[in-house]
Amino acid sequence: MKNKKNASPADYIEPLNINGLEGRVLHMPAPKKDAPEILFVYGHHSSLERWWGVAQFLNRYAAVTMPDLPGFGGMDSFYKIGKKGSIDNLADYLAAFMKMRYKRRKVVVVGMSLGFVIATRMLQRTPELTKRIERLVSFAGFAHKDDFTFSKTRHRLYSLGARLFSHRLPAIFFRYICLHPWILRTVYTKTHNAREKFEGVAAEELEELVHFETKLWHSNEVRTYMTTTVEFLNLDNCRKQIDLPVYHVGVKADRYFDNDLVEQHFRVIYTDFELLTMLDLANHAPSVIADEKSASLFVPPKLRRMLQRR
Repeated sequence: MKNKKNASPADYIEPLNINGLEGRVLHMPAPKKDAPEILFVYGHHSSLERWWGVAQFLNRYAAVTMPDLPGFGGMDSFYKIGKKGSIDNLADYLAAFMKMRYKRRKVVVVGMSLGFVIATRMLQRTPELTKRIERLVSFAGFAHKDDFTFSKTRHRLYSLGARLFSHRLPAIFFRYICLHPWILRTVYTKTHNAREKFEGVAAEELEELVHFETKLWHSNEVRTYMTTTVEFLNLDNCRKQIDLPVYHVGVKADRYFDNDLVEQHFRVIYTDFELLTMLDLANHAPSVIADEKSASLFVPPKLRRMLQRR
């Protein structure tokens, strides 16, 4: 048994090979015999290390499995096997992972932001998997392009920029010029998104955050990142219903989403909607360097009790 108090992500990461793509999966065993299984699907701009604090805290209540997604976290992208880095392909990959990993076992699926979009699309494309879902939990998830609070101008600029860099040659330029560490350190902190993300951060912590952000940018394959950005900025997951209730953890001051519209769209897709809580946090998600204590704020008491009551 690993000493969890002094553990690091590396202690729980295993190699993953699926459909010709190599990546990694983080697996933390159940804390007790009858504990539930959580499949955690991370979102955009992610890696296993980025969600380590949340995984540690959830592991108090359940076994936690978190696979890399193709094109994210350093995993091979779909382009390696001649496929597009699309939400549909990510959804099919997640379905294949679930079938391989859990066989006939039931699992609590927790999707973070884009991860919840992928989980939703998986269940729409592979509806038989709904029978394997014990609970479906959204962490700051969304379902439709109208959920975004961006102005029309920002929305159009983000969409056009992402569409440009989703092509091979512009993506190469973006990877080796725009993502050069010096450029990121010098320019990234001055962007609109980063200014909001780093607002109020102490100077000594800012350097660590920028260093980790640089690693994240380099571990996410550019075409996949940009293709999924184009798709979620033009998303409509409301075209097919899913025979499951959804449990939602929202963020009161979410800088990306209108919480009322998110709820409306979830109610269109799912048989029922339960708001677990609306977190009073400054950001859409925990800090990229959040430890277990900091990440615990993102797992509300109602969700903890739900995992214990199964």
